[in-house]
Amino acid sequence: MKIHIALCSYPALRRPVAIAAMSLLMATGLSACGSDPTLYSIAPVPGVSQSGGPAVVEVRTPVVAASLDRDEIVRQDKDYKLGIAKGNAWSEAIGGMIGRVLTQDLAQRLPGTTVFAQNDAVSTRPLAFVELTVTAFNADQQGNASLVGTLSVHGDKQGIGPNMTVPVQFQTRLDNKQPNTLVAGLSTLTGQLADLAAQKIRTLPVLPIAP
Repeated sequence: MKIHIALCSYPALRRPVAIAAMSLLMATGLSACGSDPTLYSIAPVPGVSQSGGPAVVEVRTPVVAASLDRDEIVRQDKDYKLGIAKGNAWSEAIGGMIGRVLTQDLAQRLPGTTVFAQNDAVSTRPLAFVELTVTAFNADQQGNASLVGTLSVHGDKQGIGPNMTVPVQFQTRLDNKQPNTLVAGLSTLTGQLADLAAQKIRTLPVLPIAP
């Protein structure tokens, strides 16, 4: 249910009422004269299909730096300041969004593997896991879209097979500062991350699914 209260042009006689209503809105986190933000989401990007690796892989929900974990899109990190794309927000929690799209990208790149995201309604036990920590998911000092963090790919049993943890740092040039251009660039970088994760997954030992 939306409550619309017009406070932008109250006559002087009604000003005390307007001030009281504004205080109530501020206390409840509602906006008096604002509008709903434009919502954005990164999208899957096709890549080269690869064969081999475990039959079932789970992508765990990425851990995202607190400075990025917000509704508003962080446009740029420059001169010790975070620039927010005003009026533009992510359509869902950023960690879940990255995990969901990374899962879709991996499923396309690993056609012989069942890939699902953490908390999906899947009863099959995973034989390998993909974990991601994201420290940058915005434009960098030079205005390039940037995805920085740490990627970990490992099997489900400790001590069996390698535990591959590698730093990741991807950039792509942006033609302009529009939010949709940034989101398109971040989609491309998530696809590049999926390429790397698929390569690592293929090197894990192939183990049978336990009954």
